[in-house]
Formats: sequence, structure tokens, C-alpha cells
Amino acid sequence: MYTLMGGGLLCAVSGLILLIVATATDFWMQYRYSGNLSNQGLWRFCMGGKCHPHTISIAFWDATRAFMLLSILSCFAGIILGLTAFSSSSRASRIRSAGITLLIAGFFALLGLSVYTGVTVNFFGKRYADWRFSWSYILGWIAVILTLSAGIFHICASSKTPSPEASNVASG
Repeated sequence: MYTLMGGGLLCAVSGLILLIVATATDFWMQYRYSGNLSNQGLWRFCMGGKCHPHTISIAFWDATRAFMLLSILSCFAGIILGLTAFSSSSRASRIRSAGITLLIAGFFALLGLSVYTGVTVNFFGKRYADWRFSWSYILGWIAVILTLSAGIFHICASSKTPSPEASNVASG
């Protein structure tokens, strides 16, 4: 049980760090514009070495930002629940709650990345001939895998947690 919880917390903390880095950085997509290599993130775009905030509010950027921020908050809440399960009397329910919260965090990140992927391929892919997804985007997908794995580890750990009645029978 503790091995699964420890592995889950390690995956969750790693996933949280990657979610924060992916959301905050400006390398979701790279493309050539007027002969210069340009890149964009969720908050800014950079051309010719100068970065500028997105001035227009496009629904897919807002949706991706919202899902990524919800994912970060859910992942943080799942980590806190997982840590408090070590010292709680209602250990199984805390572990299960942490697992469900981490699965929700992974699902939010999955939704955000899916929205971004769909719009980028269908809109920007046709607008720019020489484009590609970049490392921030890839870190986001790795974070999805880590947070979903953390949730699964916690759910498995909750099923292996001995119930209080079983420990009373064993000691009695």
C-alpha cells in the first residue's frame, strides 16, 4: 500500500511540475513566419526574438488555459489529499479521494491538450506550411500520463488498505 502511495505521489509531483512548466512557457508550437522562426504558447507569441501577449481572445486559447489551470489546481489538491492520507484515521477514503482528484486532473489536462491539438492542426496547420508542436506541448502530454498514473496508483492503494474492522479483529 505505501509503495503504491509513494509511487503515486512521485508521479503526481512530477506531473504537477510538468503541468506548471507546460502551461507557463511559450513553446507549444513553432513555425516560420516571414523567414523567422516563431513560437507561441498559451499566453504569448514570440517573433524575431520579441515576445508579445496574445491581444485577441480566441475561444480555444481560453478553453485550453482554463483546462490547464484546472488541471494544476486539481493535481495540487490530489497531492495534498495523498499526503494527508499518511496520518489520517480515514486512510482509505483519503487515498481514494486523492486518486479520483488526480484522475480528474489528468482528464482536465487531456481536454486542454486535445482542444489545442484539434484547433492547431485544423487552423494553424493550414495557415503555416512549416510548423510543428514544440517541447511545452510535449511536456503537457507527459504530465497527462503522469497524473493519470498517479490516480491509478492511489486507487489501487485504496483497495489494498486494510479496513479498521479487520485490524481490530486481528489484534483482538
